[in-house]
Amino acid sequence: QAQLEERGGGSVQVGGSLTLSCEVSTDIYTYSMAWFRQAPGKEREGVAGITRDGWKRVADSVKGRFTVAQDGAKTTLYLYMSGLEPEDTAMYSCAGDPAFYPGDGTWRDDFRYKYWGQGTQVAVSS
Repeated sequence: QAQLEERGGGSVQVGGSLTLSCEVSTDIYTYSMAWFRQAPGKEREGVAGITRDGWKRVADSVKGRFTVAQDGAKTTLYLYMSGLEPEDTAMYSCAGDPAFYPGDGTWRDDFRYKYWGQGTQVAVSS
């Protein structure tokens, strides 16, 4: 059973940058991974995802500002965030699943991911 731990959250001003990391207790060569976020009073939404063979997707709301990546050892998932806006304030969580292969219409379905981290808070102030 994989364990996921996010790091890197914090407070930043509008236009700033943050890098989130998600360390996984096992290698994720066979995992599809994703970042989700949930703002107070809102539903959780998929932000960025990467399939086990490296296909990447980002939500339209963060396109051009956020990038998802994995390290060479395939044990850490990253979310590089720039041009942060107040609307990006949320709890960010990483998720993974060894059996699910995401498509364009499914990668943002949180119920498809078996393993989740506890989350890390990002706050963007103006």
